Amino acid sequence: MAVIGLGYVGMPLAKEAVAAGLKVVGLDVDPRKVDALKAGQSYIDDLTDADLEHMLANGFSATLDEAILAESSTIVICVPTPLDEDHRPDLSAVESASKAVARNLREGTLVVLESTTWPGTTDELVRPLLETSGLTAGDAFHLAFSPERIDPGNPKYGLRNTPKVVGGYTPTCRDRATAFYGRFIEQVVPVSSTREAEMAKLLENTYRHVNIALVNEMAIFCDELGIDLWEAIEAAATKPFGFHKFLPGPGVGGHCIPVDPSYLSYTVRKLGYPFRFVELAQEINERMPSYVVARVQRLLNREKKAVNGARVVMLGVTYKPDIADERETPALPVARALLELGADLSFADPHVKEWSVDGTPVRREEDLAEAVAAADVTVLLQQHAAFDLGMVEAKARLVLDTRGVLTEGERVERL
Repeated sequence: MAVIGLGYVGMPLAKEAVAAGLKVVGLDVDPRKVDALKAGQSYIDDLTDADLEHMLANGFSATLDEAILAESSTIVICVPTPLDEDHRPDLSAVESASKAVARNLREGTLVVLESTTWPGTTDELVRPLLETSGLTAGDAFHLAFSPERIDPGNPKYGLRNTPKVVGGYTPTCRDRATAFYGRFIEQVVPVSSTREAEMAKLLENTYRHVNIALVNEMAIFCDELGIDLWEAIEAAATKPFGFHKFLPGPGVGGHCIPVDPSYLSYTVRKLGYPFRFVELAQEINERMPSYVVARVQRLLNREKKAVNGARVVMLGVTYKPDIADERETPALPVARALLELGADLSFADPHVKEWSVDGTPVRREEDLAEAVAAADVTVLLQQHAAFDLGMVEAKARLVLDTRGVLTEGERVERL
């Protein structure tokens, strides 16, 4: 089998397939990734160098040469699907991958798209490109969509034990893809077509997006009302049915939450009307970094200090705890706003060695205790396990805790 796109989705897939005894080759357009993999150096949080060494020893290889696709009975496309500057889906990588597959497609091959996209992409965009090969989907080759459900850093759920949704262009395509994934994934969930599978992914992340926006907006007005929202959430979470706990934060990050709902909104807008829930949630979540900065200003004002010239240290600049992934991290707009206000900014993050904002390097703190003691205000953006939170509470002059993990007091405020 061949995996196109050797990132956070493609590499865990390749790892499990190799473990199941499949011969796997990875294809990417980035020579740095291919060179690193050949050298046994992993750049993925959930894939250690030892994991990669085991994969290489069991036949895995990485290449820039698309000719390997002609030798593959199964091809899985796991390329990025970002948004462009106008928040519209950018499927250029999916198009490029599909064209590469078409140039090398053989009869009987199974082609699966895993990249998140709007419903209809597999049938309306990928299929016609593949059929430029002269082969017909559902007849000469099999076509399916199976949304990725990778959660970087999750210690409980990985690729193998997370149910895999699969939709095929035809029932036969679905059955072929179901059998393929069934070789190394514990539970495969077949659905009636590619569109239902595409929609399932967008529904999952839109659900999270809307509920995070709900508690983020509640955090803003609960602060004004003098209500401890964090305590209210924990109280509500004791209800054994009808409630799922979501927590406020400085904004949303990663590939899924900031991006996927926009794909669904784009699809709805093509019907002629807006998806108001999604667009409102986007508005709320995107304004959270500026709200964090406003709270920093308020803390400093309380001490008769301005942001301009104040020493501000940010703890955690990745988008989630205990990983090195910085994609769409809310730390970036927070830092950008603080720098524009003249803050003397630095950061501490055990997973990030160098960090910059729009090309401007931000100073990295090596000694956390010294950093928080010297800073006028500490902003906890990500609760990495490596952080000594007790020390932060004891030594920091002022702290804005955006994750609700510190004890509120005279010097500590929660979002």
